[in-house]
Amino acid sequence: MTPSVVAESSQGLQQLPFKPEGYNYWTWRGYKIHYVEEGEGFPIVLIHGFASSSFHWRYNIPQLAKRYKVYAVDLLGFGCSEKARIDYDALIWRDQVVDFLKEIVKQPSVLVGNSLGGFTTLLAAAALPDQVKGVSLLNSAGRFGDDISTTDKTEETALHKFIVKPVEEIFQRVVVRLAFWLTMRPDHIEAQLKSCVYKNHSNVDEDLINSIVRPAADPYAWEVYYRLVKQLMSNPTKYTLDSVLSQLSCPLLLLWGDLDPLVLHDHDRTKANRITDFYPNTSLVNLQAGHYPQDEVPEPVNKALLDWLSTLDISAHSLEGASEI
Repeated sequence: MTPSVVAESSQGLQQLPFKPEGYNYWTWRGYKIHYVEEGEGFPIVLIHGFASSSFHWRYNIPQLAKRYKVYAVDLLGFGCSEKARIDYDALIWRDQVVDFLKEIVKQPSVLVGNSLGGFTTLLAAAALPDQVKGVSLLNSAGRFGDDISTTDKTEETALHKFIVKPVEEIFQRVVVRLAFWLTMRPDHIEAQLKSCVYKNHSNVDEDLINSIVRPAADPYAWEVYYRLVKQLMSNPTKYTLDSVLSQLSCPLLLLWGDLDPLVLHDHDRTKANRITDFYPNTSLVNLQAGHYPQDEVPEPVNKALLDWLSTLDISAHSLEGASEI
């Protein structure tokens, strides 16, 4: 399959075209899931981060697709995938990726994930150890267990459960909906990307902003945001990096943006080194980038990823010879 590259960035990089209608769709548990599929060869599956989409791999897909079959999937609730009104949990996205590997990819593969997508790839790799031949994380979400201070929960009174809590929820919905409307304006998105996420602003362009604004226009997008915020506030510590890494059995590559302004607090400055110490089968590449190195500094990311892929024992799992999952 020839990559659908018909555009270049202002830096002359090949870029996957932004298509408002999306590329391919798959029905999972009755929900519409969007994904990109390019190239031929051993499968590489790319998983985006929070509030992002498959388009965030726009500079990586064309280069990877020259040697591999590349998939980039929108997690449920994000991008062009359906904005399902469900209770979101880390295992929802894990199950989505696991089923995507079984039903669409149908072969052993390598998973690459950024931010929320990084933790999702770890969960999926732990669930399918025989099919996932390697994992690469770019500024992955997740915390180690000893970073988390636990507090005792007091039993809810009837007054709080049936009166106070419902009123609080109504207030929270109003606040979140207003906050979502304010933060999803194009000018605000651009300002936030430049001030809080990207250290190098050259790739913060109209296509990137549109890829965030258009999914946010979905009438249920704010509801997804509300449910995610509520889940994170109520149970942010259920799954930890150490517990998931303990179940991993494949090579791991960390492509780490050392200038990430989103993870400089709560011990996260040394997260990449802690992962390396905890999981010996890890390679670490430090990058002068923020939270999304794949889009901010795509050339060194592509080079490091391709170099690492060439060291993996995946030659026996070619497109023609691999057995189906």
